[in-house]
Amino acid sequence: MSDLVDLLREGLPEAAVVADPDVTAAYQQDMAGFCDAAPPAVVVFPRTVDEVQHVMRTATRLRVPVVPQGARTGLSGAANAVAGAIALSLVRMDRILELDPVNRIAVVEPGVVNAELSRAAARHGLNYPPDPSSWESCTVGGNIGTGAGGLCCVKYGVTAEYVLGLDVVLADGRLLRTGRRTAKGVAGYDLTRLFVGAEGTLGVVVGAVLALRPAPPPQLVLAAEFPSTDAAGAAVCAVMAAGHVPSLMELMDTTTVRAVNAMAQMGLPDSTAALLLVGFDSLDPTSDLEAVGELCRAAGATEVVPAADSGESELLLEARRLALPALDRLGTTMIDDVAVPRSRLGEMLAGVARIAEDYDLTIGVCAHAGDGNTHPVVVFDSADADESARARASFDAIMSLGLELGGTITGEHGVGLLKKDWLARELGPVGVQLQRQVKAVFDPLGIMNPGKLF
Repeated sequence: MSDLVDLLREGLPEAAVVADPDVTAAYQQDMAGFCDAAPPAVVVFPRTVDEVQHVMRTATRLRVPVVPQGARTGLSGAANAVAGAIALSLVRMDRILELDPVNRIAVVEPGVVNAELSRAAARHGLNYPPDPSSWESCTVGGNIGTGAGGLCCVKYGVTAEYVLGLDVVLADGRLLRTGRRTAKGVAGYDLTRLFVGAEGTLGVVVGAVLALRPAPPPQLVLAAEFPSTDAAGAAVCAVMAAGHVPSLMELMDTTTVRAVNAMAQMGLPDSTAALLLVGFDSLDPTSDLEAVGELCRAAGATEVVPAADSGESELLLEARRLALPALDRLGTTMIDDVAVPRSRLGEMLAGVARIAEDYDLTIGVCAHAGDGNTHPVVVFDSADADESARARASFDAIMSLGLELGGTITGEHGVGLLKKDWLARELGPVGVQLQRQVKAVFDPLGIMNPGKLF
């Protein structure tokens, strides 16, 4: 290891190369459970592209694996280190290099925090829509690596739709520039999109050109209570079939609502089987909410309460953002991320309830209902071996259900280590073979984030 550290320090400040075991142990994993991890041999904190290139040239020379990392808020084990690896932390590359209101783009380094970019864009009357629940801490580079989503995806789409171009350091240290700064462009293969969601297995993203949008009007939200998840699912279908374009459509089941109430005393209706939040940032959100409220009542809603203003709307959204922290307080959690067609959402929710009963577990569900992306959260006692085994089995049962309903094993969290076996089932043998061949083109030595995806 001394050769590795010495060679790294030839192109990096001494303080940017850390081999202290007490420090390296803290960089061995992200927030996913049930995933193997080991302390890396060394953690490096580059600040420039040249320094990242030096790290990759050194890794190639010594045949050392490299695990790119951001804030490590991921939920799939994609940032988990392996023994002997270089943990390449990009959090100090945190500059917004350019913010252009005319061309509506931002040029950023990978360590920029999502919320900081959003606030910077807002000062120019612009908006960067992707907003994962961890937006106050997650980084743009991590969002790109996992193909992150958020609450607003139903109207504005996911991270991939905002990445126009990338600067990527390849495994051998070469710098690749992909994509464009223009509004349109179709020159050559779309390598930019290839790197989005690649989880650091093809190269290290060191810069990004991101599309911005005009800032929308203030959002208004309504809350609708339903006596069953089937009724809530029917309401989602009715709203979308009627042609409405909500800025968000979020669902919490009764387990999740009660957990949020217990944590934050927010006064949510914890007797409801499902609470649906629907928001509009249109020019006339009040009339949109009225129309959607009628559709919710027709689908069986027992109560429909529109927010009076943006302050009340934000309070409802805060309840949704607290869903995962609230469920975390009930025990160890495994957070699933299965997306199904909107028309199958009710079946998905009912199926998860059956799985919870079959495995005798608490499973709370929150969902980006407008795009069918569900987050069943399995709660268990990690000190109980039998309950832990049942939790893992229920997690697999939920993914199997999602595929049976025509869905996908991950809508926004990525594959990482947690779902690599399931990726093979979803893609099939030909799909897996071709993806491995693509990886071999970019990473012939297999040093880029080994063991992830496949």
